[in-house]
Amino acid sequence: MRIVKTHSEPLWIPRSRLSRSDIPLTVLDWLLDEASLTRRLQSVCRGNFRVRVLSQGWARPMINEAQALGLHPQKFAMVRQVELLCDETPWVYARTIIPRKTLKGRLRRLAHLKSQSLGAVLFASSTMRRGEVEIANIVADSAIHELIEDQGGHLPASVWARRSVFQLYHKPLLVSEIFLPAMEELHF
Repeated sequence: MRIVKTHSEPLWIPRSRLSRSDIPLTVLDWLLDEASLTRRLQSVCRGNFRVRVLSQGWARPMINEAQALGLHPQKFAMVRQVELLCDETPWVYARTIIPRKTLKGRLRRLAHLKSQSLGAVLFASSTMRRGEVEIANIVADSAIHELIEDQGGHLPASVWARRSVFQLYHKPLLVSEIFLPAMEELHF
């Protein structure tokens, strides 16, 4: 008999129902900031900031991701995984889920960003609307924790994350940002 290891999915809590006392102050402000994370990281990175694409392609989103986007759990979507780095140190792991219907028309370009920041595209658009920020504590037995470690990152037992559904031209995409250990060292 083969044993299959199953992983839990994170419990995403809307910002409006969040108990802030459970979150370390070193990351709380970053988690709750609704401005462009890329722009803010660029402003505090004293060296070279860049986006490193880990993977991008068609895949089934996690169940909680499909639910957040109103997708059927068996539908494929474009899944983009990147790291935001300062001087080659990963600060943030970002995972974006873009439904097929979103990649039509003028938004086809989202499938071809390469190492361009998605945040730069989102926050430059006058049509961008951001849904409520949700916060999660990503623990070692979760699927997303394993995804990050599979990409070569080493994580502590838990890290903090946020996500939001964005609308561009009334078409949805989900952006999850996981704050890596180097973020806790920033005190800006």
